[in-house]
Amino acid sequence: MVIDEINLKKLESLNNKKVIEYVYEAIELCKPDKVTVITDAEEDIAYVKNLALQNQEEKKLAMEGHTVHFDGIHDQGRDKENTRYLVSEKVDWGINVNSMPRTEGLSEITEIMQGIMKGKEMLVAFFCLGPTHSPFSIRAMQITDSAYVVHSEEILYRTGYEEFKRLHDSDDFFFFLHSAGRLRDGKTVDIDKRRIFIDLVDNRVYTVNNQYAGNSVGLKKLAFRLAIQKANREGWLAEHMFLMGVQGKQNRTTYFAGAFPSACGKTSTAMLPGQTIVGDDIAYLRNINGTMRGVNVEKGIFGIIQDVNQKDDPLIYEALTTPREVIFSNVLINDGKPYWLGMGKEIPETGENFSGQWYKGKKDSAGKEIPYAHKNARYTIALNELKNADKRIHDPQGVEVSAIIYGGRDSDTTVPITESLSWTHGVFTGATVESETTAATLGKEGVRRHDPMANLDFLTVPLGTYINNHLEFGKNLKKTPTIYATNYFLKDENGEYMNGKLDKKVWILWADGRIAGEFDAIETPIGRIPKYEDLKMLFKRELNKDYTKEEYIQQFSIRIEKYLEKMDRMQKIFSKIPMPEAFTKEMQLQIERLENAKKDFGHIASPFAFVEAASCAE
Repeated sequence: MVIDEINLKKLESLNNKKVIEYVYEAIELCKPDKVTVITDAEEDIAYVKNLALQNQEEKKLAMEGHTVHFDGIHDQGRDKENTRYLVSEKVDWGINVNSMPRTEGLSEITEIMQGIMKGKEMLVAFFCLGPTHSPFSIRAMQITDSAYVVHSEEILYRTGYEEFKRLHDSDDFFFFLHSAGRLRDGKTVDIDKRRIFIDLVDNRVYTVNNQYAGNSVGLKKLAFRLAIQKANREGWLAEHMFLMGVQGKQNRTTYFAGAFPSACGKTSTAMLPGQTIVGDDIAYLRNINGTMRGVNVEKGIFGIIQDVNQKDDPLIYEALTTPREVIFSNVLINDGKPYWLGMGKEIPETGENFSGQWYKGKKDSAGKEIPYAHKNARYTIALNELKNADKRIHDPQGVEVSAIIYGGRDSDTTVPITESLSWTHGVFTGATVESETTAATLGKEGVRRHDPMANLDFLTVPLGTYINNHLEFGKNLKKTPTIYATNYFLKDENGEYMNGKLDKKVWILWADGRIAGEFDAIETPIGRIPKYEDLKMLFKRELNKDYTKEEYIQQFSIRIEKYLEKMDRMQKIFSKIPMPEAFTKEMQLQIERLENAKKDFGHIASPFAFVEAASCAE
């Protein structure tokens, strides 16, 4: 029998028919040689870590606690092409979504996974998304033949065996079945049969023939998709957001949530000097007694390591270069030490990387030079290993969220920070986030991508439904958080950035001061903006920098014509999507305010013009 008495007893102790049904179903389908059930016990977690080394999914490095994992050369990122939602009926998404009929998807994935674990050990593990003993908690069950996957999830998530015991016989949990598939030299062979199928009917995920964590670690972005659907059904929010503690006057901590598309400053905002971090990626937000409260779904970070260096990221860099538990992936290893792109150190000319044995000048099958480390190389580390970890990371009641920030990458339109006029206006602001592509990543600079709430890639409900859930959520709060929009990438007429990397600290502290009633603001058609005197004081106090009136005018002048062009783009997008009436009305009001301002001030209006106009109106 593939499951012995000890492991069977671990399963039966959960007293959950659905769990046992899933395990036997997976055994019948995948046909492993052995089944091991992982509980919350330290010896079980140690078993997984040792198994990852024994199976050569990870290798020990020179520094204590450090290991490295290599994905295959063609398995280095999320596979959007083969990620599909399985649905039982046709859905009008309003956005581009890869979906397929559920019966067809289940038939295909069942055929691919038939007998896929022969000669392997099946691991059955249990986790909790969000803190344990919490109204936010969602239980998750992972079955996989990869010890690296379970080890990663153990770092990133709270263990959940005891949480499942508290479920009794409920089937309210997420289920993930994964196999790395057939291996050669420890790497997945059948990449052409890579599939990531998300069953939206049964809250299940099937992922096969992959090792890269974005595809294989089910509790990451795959669980997030299931959570978005669950949140929209139950009236709460599952968001692609960080949670941070902003440190204000007299030891005041104000908690902010923030959503930014890729390469728009999300991590650097969450890790601002002098502030604390609750989470860097995914937040669950609920109405608790009329107040928005939020938790970090995770307890660790699966972070992009490129450009992490001692100068710009001192806290992360220190954690990654001192003894503690860290899994590096797809970096260069030389003499037991990891090297990555942009780390600010001299790089060896040989070593081991995702392509195998590497040497400077090595080329792939297409004749393209292979870099010493992949641009999507990662690190996996527990949050509590960082010195700026917030003390309330594991609070079952979460933290009170007083502000939400939506960020984008915009060279010519959006000012560095604005405060929304209302909750509805703030939701509209988040829904119209745009991000410009960069030449370094996509080959063509300045192409605007619409990315509502920085969540477009993960939506499992129609966009109109998703936006409406935000609007309704705010209606039921006694106290709504203030919503802000930021843009760190405004450029001058010479194509130079108007702001330094650390200027964002001033914008965040201004928002904190607004929430505390310390600063007034200037009302404009696109929201409230800071007064010059307040920014001048903050720049001097926080960055010891003289902030000139000329800089202020350059950065905070409202480019009315550019905003109207953006509204034209948004109208074209949303005219094709069924949207809530409140959202459509908010867009009309935004356009009217901009058109009126254009009549009064022309194409561009200095912030002082709005001050003067308000003064005359009085």
